[in-house]
Parts: sequence; structure tokens; C-alpha cells
Amino acid sequence: MSTLVIDTIQGKTTAGSINVRGEGSTNTNLQQGLAKTWVNFNGNSTIATRDSLNNASLTDNGTGDYTVNFTNNMSNDDYAVSWNSGLKSITWGLPIFIGLSGAGNSDCFSTSKFRVGSTQPDDNLVDNNVCNAITLGDLA
Repeated sequence: MSTLVIDTIQGKTTAGSINVRGEGSTNTNLQQGLAKTWVNFNGNSTIATRDSLNNASLTDNGTGDYTVNFTNNMSNDDYAVSWNSGLKSITWGLPIFIGLSGAGNSDCFSTSKFRVGSTQPDDNLVDNNVCNAITLGDLA
């Protein structure tokens, strides 16, 4: 068995483009398949990050309403976000919202942050102690 020990991988033709052989003969672009941000945080009372990648801070906008602020911005606002929240003993997927109806919020999804909410089955916002988000897309 061989061990490869390196600090940097760079594409030969294009520095920021590395292809990895996937299943069969299909190639996957390494940069496109990497998570650009992720965060696990406690959304109860005083919100607090447990662990994260490329997460500068969190904003508590009120009950069950959070903004995740990036350390390094995305290149555009066409990235994908996967979000879930719940109680520590029971975690279930709850809807993400990009805008709060009637609240006049136009900054819910941008290159520097996204805004999410956790709701109960009756659609009322609720704080949860287990909140997770992951972002896929292009960094600026």
C-alpha cells in the first residue's frame, strides 16, 4: 500500500479544476462536489455553533429564524442549501425558507449568507437545539 502525503493538489491544465474518476467511466469535478460551507449549531436560547466550515457567524432573527453568514462568499446566489433542524432526541427535516412572507426581508439569500427557519408541523416557527446546514456551489 502506498501513502501520498501532499499539501496542495492543483489541476495540470486548469489550476482550479481536478477531475476524479467516479463510478464506471464517469468523471466528477472535485471542486463541484465539495461542500463549501456547513454548520451544526444549537438554535435554542443563545444560539451557538458546535462546529462548522466557512461559517463566520450566526444571526438569531427571532424564534426559529436564523441567518448563516459565510467567512468566504459564494460567487453568486445560485448555490444549493440543505437544511434540517429538530430536537436532540428526534431530528426531522423541516422546511427552509428563502423569504419571510410579509416581513419585508429581501436579504434572505445572497453571496454572503442565507436565512433559514425551523417550523413545527403546524407551520409555527420554533427554536430547535439541533440545527444543520450545508452549502454546495461556487466560492467567489
